Amino acid sequence: MAGVEVRAIARHIRISPQKVRLVLDTIKGKPVNEALAMLRFMPQKATGPVSKALKSASANAENNFNLDPDDLVVVRVSADEGRTLKRYRPRARGRVNQILKRSSHVTVVVSEKEA
Repeated sequence: MAGVEVRAIARHIRISPQKVRLVLDTIKGKPVNEALAMLRFMPQKATGPVSKALKSASANAENNFNLDPDDLVVVRVSADEGRTLKRYRPRARGRVNQILKRSSHVTVVVSEKEA
């Protein structure tokens, strides 16, 4: 089934999209097994949710579309902005500063590599 793209989405990850994109750029275009190995040894906090989404996309391809998990390649990855929680910190003279706690939606798309 060449040309079939399978995706998985991890929503409301409590890491800013800017930080998640640093991790996603390293695994784009790599085979799934190699991408998972790279994520295992990276120091960033975003590697946990990204590897979970990648494993989910691989499992979706294997179970729903009968694709071989060893032939899967990461085709597209994206980190979109999710809900932003707004918090406030008191400052001098009765003022406040706003703190934005950002979240992201991670999308991972895998497909079989061309023979």
